[in-house]
Amino acid sequence: MASDGKKKKLAIVAVSSLILVVAVVAVVAGVTMSKGDSKQGETKEVSASMKAIEAMCQPADYKESCVKSLETAGPNVTDPKELIKAGFNVAMKKISEAAEKSVTLKELAKDPRTSQALQNCKELMEYAIDDLQSSFDKLGGLDMSKVDDFLADLKTWLGASITYQETCLDGFENTTSDAGEKMRKALNATAELTSNGLAMVTEISSVLANLNLNFLSGNRRLLQDSEVQVLGHGEFPMWMDPVRRRLLQAKVGVNLKPDLVVAKDGSGKYKTITEALKDIPLRSNKTFVLYVKEGVYREQIIFDKKMWRLTLIGDGPTKTRIVYNSNYVDGVNTFKTATVAVLGEQFLAKDIGFENDAGAIKHQAVALRVQSDFSVFYNCHMDGYQDTLYTHAHRQFYRDCTISGTIDFIFGDASAIFQNCKMLVRKPLDNQQCIVTAQGRKERRQPSAIILQNCTITADASYVPVKAKFRSFLGRPWKEYSRTIIMQSFIDDIIQPEGWLPWMGDFGIKTCFYSEFGNRGPGSSMTGRVKWKGIKTITPAHAVDFTVGTFLRGNTWLPKFGVPFSAGMMAV
Repeated sequence: MASDGKKKKLAIVAVSSLILVVAVVAVVAGVTMSKGDSKQGETKEVSASMKAIEAMCQPADYKESCVKSLETAGPNVTDPKELIKAGFNVAMKKISEAAEKSVTLKELAKDPRTSQALQNCKELMEYAIDDLQSSFDKLGGLDMSKVDDFLADLKTWLGASITYQETCLDGFENTTSDAGEKMRKALNATAELTSNGLAMVTEISSVLANLNLNFLSGNRRLLQDSEVQVLGHGEFPMWMDPVRRRLLQAKVGVNLKPDLVVAKDGSGKYKTITEALKDIPLRSNKTFVLYVKEGVYREQIIFDKKMWRLTLIGDGPTKTRIVYNSNYVDGVNTFKTATVAVLGEQFLAKDIGFENDAGAIKHQAVALRVQSDFSVFYNCHMDGYQDTLYTHAHRQFYRDCTISGTIDFIFGDASAIFQNCKMLVRKPLDNQQCIVTAQGRKERRQPSAIILQNCTITADASYVPVKAKFRSFLGRPWKEYSRTIIMQSFIDDIIQPEGWLPWMGDFGIKTCFYSEFGNRGPGSSMTGRVKWKGIKTITPAHAVDFTVGTFLRGNTWLPKFGVPFSAGMMAV
């Protein structure tokens, strides 16, 4: 066993490498430029830089683009922070250029759906820039006792960047022009560089995980499992957000005064949520509570990316409901059909319902789209048919929620865990099959997955009389590396014995990661399951990797929301 001194030296080397990694991350969306000629007097410096660059690019899948991109970030710069700054500046500049290209193509597009897809690409590239800026800002105040948190953030944001690029390209399905192919070519280099950055961050993460860094952890405050179990029973960590703690202890409007009240009956400041949006503070460091009283609010709402720490609460998921009917058949791309879209970080929704009532005949029609990092949904309902809940990106936690739908009704590429939730399969159109999940991981190193723990998969009342007529499945691979884990859950007899459904031919069935662990119920038997290469049998130790405490590092942030959760395996 290595001495403490040796461990410390190894850790310092690893952390130094981490700083270089961030330079790589910074150019995730850059476009490679030709290498300039080196001055003769700089040969030694360039040689040293090239050695470092080649070492950092070793784990990358696209090594040539990796090396060239790092050279453009500043091959002669020896100060790591200056290298990082140069890299981030190049990245954000090039993403902005890609966004402007989408605007130019939009002006040339005659097909309305193509024009809409190009506009969405511009918006999605702006999200990518925001995530790069977050990485840059976090670097400036890096606490070396929280390197693992820092790496988790980087992997999440890089994974989201990949997701945004894919969402951009998805919008061109069924369009009539060549704009989609032009955007694909424009994003090809950025896709490679994003993949390279994620590869290097993952590699460094593995190095750090294998080192004993206890000497760095003296100030780290991680909640233990024994402490987690008391949440929701009147005992709370002192550092928990006091406003959100009171949310769990009291009914809103009785012992807790919200910041803003919306009520259809006129008893609040506004009668619509749309009117209230202008009063929600932006980039707030304090929790802002928006209370929506009982009623059906027929509105399409976007909670902006700058609306941080927003808490949305109702009088119950069947009493306070936000409903709309935007859908694909009527000409709206799936990304924009959401009744409610949640973008700002640290969002909490409690006791409220989200619905898209366009109906099965309208195909893709999202009730709720979530890309809020560190977001929580507690005792909420999401109701629709195809594509009900779009877990788009970042880290998300759902507790005691009910999600209903028909086709792919929980889909997306977030790191999302559902705990104690109910999935209700509804009656589809006569020519359809029902699929609960469609996870969209594009790259094998993305940290995303859909995880169902102690959930119930069963039939909605509309499906019960016709369940013998229709076939239902646990999931299908929307993207190549689709990852879904269903564990410790009740699976009813509506699920077919084969369990999982191919997307198209053999697409994704070798590269996906689908696993079932410790489930119960008449539909949980593994005897008739498909035998794809992507179907994995996991051990109890591996199953722990997909729990809230490990997969989401939930002990470090979920207690601040004041909602109950189990950090590890559950007693079911």
